[in-house]
Amino acid sequence: MPQCPAAIGSTATGRAAMKRVFITGASSGIGAALARHYAAQGALLGLVGRRQDALQEVLAQLPAAPSTTAAHRLYVLDVTDSGALQNCAEDFLAHAGGVDIVIAAAGVSHGTLTEMAADLSVFSRILATNVTATVATFAPFIAAMKSQPAPEQCRLVGIGSVAGIRGLPGAGAYSGSKAAVMTYCESLRIELRASGIKVVTLAPGYIDTPMTQKNHYRMPFLMPVEDFARIAGAAIARGSSYRVIPAPMALVAKLLRLLPNWAYDRLFARAPHKARSSEALQ
Repeated sequence: MPQCPAAIGSTATGRAAMKRVFITGASSGIGAALARHYAAQGALLGLVGRRQDALQEVLAQLPAAPSTTAAHRLYVLDVTDSGALQNCAEDFLAHAGGVDIVIAAAGVSHGTLTEMAADLSVFSRILATNVTATVATFAPFIAAMKSQPAPEQCRLVGIGSVAGIRGLPGAGAYSGSKAAVMTYCESLRIELRASGIKVVTLAPGYIDTPMTQKNHYRMPFLMPVEDFARIAGAAIARGSSYRVIPAPMALVAKLLRLLPNWAYDRLFARAPHKARSSEALQ
């Protein structure tokens, strides 16, 4: 099994009173904003990302941890490497003495066209990163959460998307992956109901992150990422089963579900397409 990349951080005492939060995709966007949100609350963080320089930059933005807490841990890895991810989860559990919140925020987005043979590998990468890695992120923590004194205070957080509610043209891989994440989290929520562990599904609309900044079309209700993190943090604390953010997008999401196929097809036939990976890397 692959070894966990060397974690950056140190051990200290005083773990019991703080939240212990493990976040993938923490080097930018939603993951980084959630890291800042929880660090401001005095949480002990395990942050996963592909680039050490980006993770170090996020770490430099975080408020200094109280002297009685352990240092944050940084893990440089690709979340599609499930063996390395499991080893890093085990390292964080040992370092933090348990876990309270696990957020699978790692994700990629490219435009895709099924007719283009070159896009098959892009489909595979998006599904592996957005869906399979979400499962691999949660799996190592469930037994630990069940064994803790108050599993009902524990949270597993999946990041879906309004784009997963109905299929968007030119985004079959991304829409499909986010639909899969939301359905998977619903299944997991019911599976874990008896344990008390809460599974929270967040469905962002347009959030101002490096991913959306590459879109060359109008994005209604575009929300600053720090505002998203604040609202998401409140939903996670409540243990909300499902939350669309921002609020106006919740109404859009409900309307999309209600539209009959003929109306949806006609309305979205001319919708703008996200650039394919061969045209603009995300």
